[in-house]
Amino acid sequence: MTTSPAGDKLPNVNGLRDAQPRHSLGYRVQHRARTIVASVIAAMLVFSGTAAAATWLDVNGIIKNHSVEIIGQGSLDANASIIDPNSGKPIEFVLIGQDSRDGEENQSVGGNFDDVVGNHQADTTMVAQISADRTKINLVSIPRDSLVDVPQCETTNGTIPAQYNVMFNSIFANAYQTGGDLASAASCTLNAVNSLTGLNIQNFIVVDFAGLVKMINAVGGVDLCIPQDVDDPYTSLQLTKGLHHLDGYQATQYARTRHGLGDGSDTSRTTRQQYLIKQLMNEALSKNLFTDTAQLYQLAKSALQSLYISQGMADTAALAGLAMSLKDFNLSNLYSQTVPVVSAPSDPNRSVWADEAETLWEKMRADKPIYGSDESDANTDAGNADNSGDSTDNSAEGTDNTGSQEAAPTPDPVTGLITQADGTLIDPNTGGTVDPEDGSIHDALTGQYIGLADRYLNATVCAVPAKN
Repeated sequence: MTTSPAGDKLPNVNGLRDAQPRHSLGYRVQHRARTIVASVIAAMLVFSGTAAAATWLDVNGIIKNHSVEIIGQGSLDANASIIDPNSGKPIEFVLIGQDSRDGEENQSVGGNFDDVVGNHQADTTMVAQISADRTKINLVSIPRDSLVDVPQCETTNGTIPAQYNVMFNSIFANAYQTGGDLASAASCTLNAVNSLTGLNIQNFIVVDFAGLVKMINAVGGVDLCIPQDVDDPYTSLQLTKGLHHLDGYQATQYARTRHGLGDGSDTSRTTRQQYLIKQLMNEALSKNLFTDTAQLYQLAKSALQSLYISQGMADTAALAGLAMSLKDFNLSNLYSQTVPVVSAPSDPNRSVWADEAETLWEKMRADKPIYGSDESDANTDAGNADNSGDSTDNSAEGTDNTGSQEAAPTPDPVTGLITQADGTLIDPNTGGTVDPEDGSIHDALTGQYIGLADRYLNATVCAVPAKN
C-alpha cells in the first residue's frame, strides 16, 4: 500500500528517516545483470583479482562492459566519482543477490517452475562497508521478509510512490516490474537502504545463482560444516551431518535453502550465507589464490563475468588500488550480522527491525566495527589488562571494593565463546546465546537469529583443524 492507514510511523527503525520520502538514485545499466547470495564474495575477488591480473586490458574490457551509468538527479552527479582507495574514507556498497530464473544455469539452481520464470527477486541484500583504514569489513544482512517503509523511487519507466509496511524484497521486484530493467530494481533498493539506515551509499553489486556457482568452482569448492542432516525435497539437496567439501552448485543450494534447517526462516538462512562468505574467503586465502597470478587471473575473470558493478566502482585502476590496500586483510576482522528483528504485530510470519538495529547503523555511520571494540576501545582494554596487577596493590592500600569485583569472563581461545555456569554459550561480540547443536547465534531478548558462531561450528561441531 502507498499510505499509512493512520498516518502514524510504522514499527521499524524509527520509520522513514526523511520527513518526506526522497527520490531515488537513478542508474541505467548497459547489460542485464547476474546475481546471488554472497555478492560480497564477488566483490572481494574482484578487488583482489584486478590487482595482479596479468592481462590488464582483458580485465579492463570485462569491467567496462559490465559497468553501470548513473542518471544525474538532485544532488547526484551524472559523472559519478570513481571510488578512491587512498581517500582515507570508508567504501560502502549494497550487495544484491538476485533470484533470477533467466537462463538454464539459473534454472538448474533455482528451478524452472512456470510461476517463477521471468521473475526477478532480491534473494539476498547485504550492506558492505570497508573501513577507512582498510583493516575491517562490516557485512550486514537485511532479512528479505522484514516489513519496511520505503521512499518514492524513480525508475526508467516511471515513478513508484512511497510505500509503507512492505516486504523488503518487494522493493527490487516492484522496481524491476515497473522499470523493466535491473537498473531500476537495484537503484530503488539502494535508495531504500539509504533511507532506512542513514548511510549515503552510492554503489551496488549484483550477482545471480549461476554467478555464485562459478565463483565457488573457481576456487576449487569450499569446506562447510553441516551441523545437521539436510534433506530438502524442494531442491533435492541431501547432505549428512559433518564436514563437507562442496562444489559451487551444492554450496549455493545450501546457502539458499529454507526447508529442513533451523526454523525455516529467512533470518536463519542469512546466517548460513554469511558463513559461506567467510569460508570461501578462507579457502582462497589458504590456497594463496590472491598471490598466485595464474589462478588469480582466472578467479578475477570468473567473478567479473558474473556480476554488474555500478559506475562508481567499475574502474580497473581503482579496484586494483583497493586490492592492494586489502592484500593483508585479516579474516577475523570481517564482522557479519543479520539486522535484529522482532515479529511483526500485523503478521507473525513477517518481521520488523528491532530497536537494536539502529545501533548497527550508528556504528557504520561512525566507521566502527558493528560489534566488538574499535581500535581506541581495544587499546583501552589492553591498557586495563596491563594494569590488572596494580589493582591488587591498590586494594592493599585500602580500596575495599576492589577485591570483591568479579573478573570478566574469558572467551574460549578456540571457539571464541563464553560458557556460563549453567552451560549456556554466549557470543561475547553480540551478547547473543549460541545453540550448541548448530552454532546459530540468537538475540538474547528476542530469540531471533542474528549470526553464526563459525569458529565454534568449525572447531566443535565438525572439529576442523586450523588452516595455516
